[in-house]
Amino acid sequence: MIRVLLLGCILLLSACASQAPLPAQTPSMALPLQLHIQRLQAEQRQDWVLVIQREGPAIRWSMMDLLGIPQARQKLVDSHWQADGLLPPNPEARELFAALLFALTPRDELPGNYPKAWQYGAQRSLPARWDVRYSQPLSFELNLPKGPKYLITPLSGDAP
Repeated sequence: MIRVLLLGCILLLSACASQAPLPAQTPSMALPLQLHIQRLQAEQRQDWVLVIQREGPAIRWSMMDLLGIPQARQKLVDSHWQADGLLPPNPEARELFAALLFALTPRDELPGNYPKAWQYGAQRSLPARWDVRYSQPLSFELNLPKGPKYLITPLSGDAP
């Protein structure tokens, strides 16, 4: 019984430790945003549409495939993620949303929100977590250390 409790505590602590970092304060972003997300890994590509919008004090993140089928929905409320709707938990999407929040944080707000982050020119990094390379403010490549790679562009209405 003690082993089971100990194992449960270790799993709980490891889950907490692996959560993606969030900013100290919600960055000032021009919302709503509609982004095209391309996920690239092992010669496979997935395409999604992400809508980010304010809802009172919360920020809602809604990701769907190109047919409009919901893939993940979360709300960021008081620096905590909350499930939004009946979709099952999606840890990869939550990591992606946190990484996008990092990438979309205005440059002058970066030091206060992510003290370990750095930005030089068109590259930004939170070491051992995320690397961002910008081609334009809302067009960038997002790399995670163990993959995948994401290409982010503003949604223009054209088919990807």
